[in-house]
Amino acid sequence: MVFASTQRIFSLASGRRHRSARRLCIGIALLLGAQSITLAGPLEREQAFRMHNRLAGVPPSEATLVSMESDIQAGNAAAAAQTAMTNPSFYTVTLKNFAAPWTNRDQTVFVPLNDYTTLVIGMVRDNVPFNQILSADLLYVDANQALPAPGDNTHYATLEQSMLQPGFNPQTDLAASTQSAAYGLPVNATAGAMTTRAAAEAFFIAGTNRAMFRFTLLNHMCMDMEQVHDTSIVPDRIRQDVSRGPGGDSRLFLNNCIGCHAGMDPLAQAFAYYNYDEVLTRLIYTNGSVVAKYFNNDTTFEDGFVTPDDSWANYWRQGQNALLGWSITLPGSGAGAKSLGQELAATTAFAECQVNKVFRNVCLRAPVDAADRLAVSTMVGNFRSGGAYNLRQVFSESAVYCMGD
Repeated sequence: MVFASTQRIFSLASGRRHRSARRLCIGIALLLGAQSITLAGPLEREQAFRMHNRLAGVPPSEATLVSMESDIQAGNAAAAAQTAMTNPSFYTVTLKNFAAPWTNRDQTVFVPLNDYTTLVIGMVRDNVPFNQILSADLLYVDANQALPAPGDNTHYATLEQSMLQPGFNPQTDLAASTQSAAYGLPVNATAGAMTTRAAAEAFFIAGTNRAMFRFTLLNHMCMDMEQVHDTSIVPDRIRQDVSRGPGGDSRLFLNNCIGCHAGMDPLAQAFAYYNYDEVLTRLIYTNGSVVAKYFNNDTTFEDGFVTPDDSWANYWRQGQNALLGWSITLPGSGAGAKSLGQELAATTAFAECQVNKVFRNVCLRAPVDAADRLAVSTMVGNFRSGGAYNLRQVFSESAVYCMGD
């Protein structure tokens, strides 16, 4: 009797599972409707459908699908990818979600549209060489509004609402402008994403401006401080706020702290004239005057480096971090954020980072085998070729490579 009862319980449970699964399948079929029909058919049709979904984030129309399928059948999958990227959702959904995590410390996509995210969208639309992302005097704005105010995000909140409307056209409703015109920054003080209002609010607020350097490294070179940790560097430009004997033990400084600060502090000096004013809620540039935060806790080690200006030097060109692939045409030193951005964006690590991010975004996975790594290496070479740094091309190449996944 016990055995029979047990069998009945399992039979009922199994029946419930089957019914639930059946209801789920029916629900999905009803939701997808024509999409389920679209997926059936030749391999090229499925590849075109998959490519459009991954690039635009939405299913293609029947006409678009037929056009893309025809291109793939003709051996021109790249043309099919370019067709997919003409869909407005490539800009308003895919690129928006792609760049949003770079704009905040939590690295979350759940943030309002802002000038940093929109800068990425615009640069990809216009094929602006993406190695200018950290140095250009560039801003993308709503073509139907006045220029954004430097003290709030209202302009971009309104633009985000416009993007949700069916008639929004990224080609005409998004216009190129400059940070110098909108925010009043001197042209030589503009540094692409680093001097957007969103980046300033996230990374220049309070602190010591080292956060801007760390998150730039994370977002645009795909590495954190642990990966560039090098205790062999001369520590002559480590600031006064870093203890040389934390907890009374100098070994902690020599084996740990020095590894990050010896290289980071000379580079983060480029931000010495920048601050985010929490009252005015805007980026402040104090031309020629080092902001007070660079002297925080200056009694911790009074013989430490006292920041005199915004000149920076790259100590990572020597030693293990030479493997980041620094440009031999740049001097490795300079003044201000713009020249630092050029230094970082000229590295091999920067190009590899952008390609890997796009590959993961489009292929929905990291490179896993020799074929993937070869494909990524080829994309990096194409990305850098002739100084084009065309990020939209990387999206296209990634979609073509992964269309059979």
